[in-house]
Amino acid sequence: MEREQLLPDLLRLRGSVLAASDEFFAAKENLIKPGAPVFVPDWVIVRLGVAGVVRSIVVDTAHFTGNFPQACSADACSVSGYPSFSELATDRVSGGPEGIWQEIVPRGLLTGDHRHAFSVRSRRRFTHVRLNIFPDGGVARLHVHGEVVPDPAVLEGLTFDLAALENGADVASRSDQFYSSPRNVISPGLSRVMGEGWETRRRRKPGYEWLVIRLAGHGEIKLAEIDTSWFRGNQPDTASLQTLDASSGAALTDENAWHDLLPPVKLLPDTPHRYRVYGAPATHVRLKIFPDGGVARLRLYGSLTEEGLTAMRRRWDATA
Repeated sequence: MEREQLLPDLLRLRGSVLAASDEFFAAKENLIKPGAPVFVPDWVIVRLGVAGVVRSIVVDTAHFTGNFPQACSADACSVSGYPSFSELATDRVSGGPEGIWQEIVPRGLLTGDHRHAFSVRSRRRFTHVRLNIFPDGGVARLHVHGEVVPDPAVLEGLTFDLAALENGADVASRSDQFYSSPRNVISPGLSRVMGEGWETRRRRKPGYEWLVIRLAGHGEIKLAEIDTSWFRGNQPDTASLQTLDASSGAALTDENAWHDLLPPVKLLPDTPHRYRVYGAPATHVRLKIFPDGGVARLRLYGSLTEEGLTAMRRRWDATA
């Protein structure tokens, strides 16, 4: 299934595994490990890292060739706060309605050592997903792909990272992703190795590489951070930032609609570079790197405009 590759994995934006009915053969936390499965449960409940509209679920039975489940299904719920494991397991959350779980993937067959992708049609936002397996067996990895829906009540009036994936930003376009995914630069936390950043192939002709970020909302950026951690000798020589306001109808391909936010600056290896910036409110930011190289993280701290906050509220209400 192609679409699940195009959307962020909501579970891996600092989500966690809350409970499982059985861990006889392996720990439930294995389901959300970042790496590919290696050969080393009845049901398992996971808390998504952020609330979001789930578009697809991937159940990977890699390396389970004779002890995989015969079938699976998935349910989801949306709850506020931090309900206990027992409340979620018994389908009753304190202060909320009974019967909180909603089926999002009907029961379907599984095969061994295979990556199974299931589409989800619901357009509601969810905070938790429950994977059910029948009658038992092993699952190597679980992925929950979808669209982040940030809570406007949490972000209103705050200065926060407008470029963060967990706040609703995403990659809109890029020139190259030869070595690693551009989405890495807006992912949570610090990169731990070079492969957790975004690195382009070496250019053999004049020019530059670029990356366009759709911000969490219409906002005004005050501080930019371009982090080259772990890139030593293969960091860009120079970088710059431009902004665009698509709320006025401007297209990303219209060069006249882009305005400088940060003029070209020299970059050092393995260094977080921070700059105070001043620019008009925008919906998109473009990072240019000259001539190529690797960037670990891009952070753009600022706040939503009233227009941005209104749009975020509208999105939140529409997915309730």
